[in-house]
Amino acid sequence: MDVNTHNSNYQTATFGGGCFWCTEAQFQYLDGVVKVESGYSGGTVPNPTYEEVCEGNTGHAEVIQVTYDTTKVSYDELLQAFYTAHDPTQLNRQGNDVGTQYRSVIFYHNEQQKEKAEYYKKKLQESGAYEHPIVTEIAPFKTFYKAEDYHQNYYNQNRSQPYCHFIIQPKLEKFKKVFKDHLKKQ
Repeated sequence: MDVNTHNSNYQTATFGGGCFWCTEAQFQYLDGVVKVESGYSGGTVPNPTYEEVCEGNTGHAEVIQVTYDTTKVSYDELLQAFYTAHDPTQLNRQGNDVGTQYRSVIFYHNEQQKEKAEYYKKKLQESGAYEHPIVTEIAPFKTFYKAEDYHQNYYNQNRSQPYCHFIIQPKLEKFKKVFKDHLKKQ
């Protein structure tokens, strides 16, 4: 289903939190999230392929690009979801996924997003919520390259795959418990 993303209440956020299959699945459940696309951002190679990004030589991170309705969910709430969806203290990795393509990164689209991202990261670090320092990169958004079609809506189309069952499903269940009051009505 293609969503009209030209509504004046819609804005875009771009997050890298490790494997985009995991973060895409989580953000799809949030009320106010209109569209989530998996892709690549932050690198130097135009139109990279998944294989090129996985080699770790393009500079791109696996990211999700989130279109959200500001009347239903705020950027602050998306930041909270982002930090809940992954471990922001792991440098260039998430679990067994290792490399700069799996880095924790927020690509901001405007000065307001930059200020909120920096503020939230600082406050979260000061809170002592994490034993180790938060290594999330905060960088200006430049370009988003949509990943190949088989990466889109991956979890929902591949639930029986072992990776979905053993890696994504437990993360998704935890995420749904934390955000139970902010989930789309099923």
